[in-house]
Amino acid sequence: MKIVTCDSYEDMSSAAADIFQNQLLKKPESIFGLATGSTPLGLYSELVARFEAGLVDFSKSSSFNLDEYYPIKSTHHQSYHYFMEEHLFGKVNFASSRVPSGESDDPKGECEQYDAAIEAAGGIDLQLLGVGVNGHIGFNEPAATYMLSTHLTELAQSTIVTNSRFFAEGEIQPTSAITMGFGAIFGAKSILMLISGASKTPIVKKLLEYKIHTDIPASLLLLHPDFTVIIDKEALGT
Repeated sequence: MKIVTCDSYEDMSSAAADIFQNQLLKKPESIFGLATGSTPLGLYSELVARFEAGLVDFSKSSSFNLDEYYPIKSTHHQSYHYFMEEHLFGKVNFASSRVPSGESDDPKGECEQYDAAIEAAGGIDLQLLGVGVNGHIGFNEPAATYMLSTHLTELAQSTIVTNSRFFAEGEIQPTSAITMGFGAIFGAKSILMLISGASKTPIVKKLLEYKIHTDIPASLLLLHPDFTVIIDKEALGT
């Protein structure tokens, strides 16, 4: 694991954008694995600015998102389809982008097709990740065993509570999601994790123990040969 520490969230986002920009220079047809949530917003804003300045070009690259709530319509303001369109896809020029469908009548089939599409694309070159306060990545929640394939999963109560702030009072909040499993994530040539904010300090301390905790999904990434973590000082607790 390579650790990069930054003084601020803005510095973290810029450092992450540098990695994306370098990946595109090295391989314009890169396949990116993308994430949602508040942490990558600064990165996406920076990538949009660099695209508008002519510094990055996604026209030959494609992307696959980690996850999507289930069930949820793609037009719902809290769907990850909507999130990605709002913050990135509608503002840059990806050749193609895909998010798991939260409105498929056949979630099992959707999961199988999603894995097949990733495999057909040649796998992911750079996988972006955040991390939950309980150590989840994507929606791979703490468990006794972990799935390799994309799958439909029940969300942990801590995740539901954390994400409830995004849903209006009285609005139905999904308690399940479709998520990439560890197969596609570990199959990525490089993994980039961004960690920001004081709420993540406990999980950062666990990762910095350099130990595999079977109840902390993120710790399994310590086994990946090209795993970079960018952490701001607030998440470090300094």
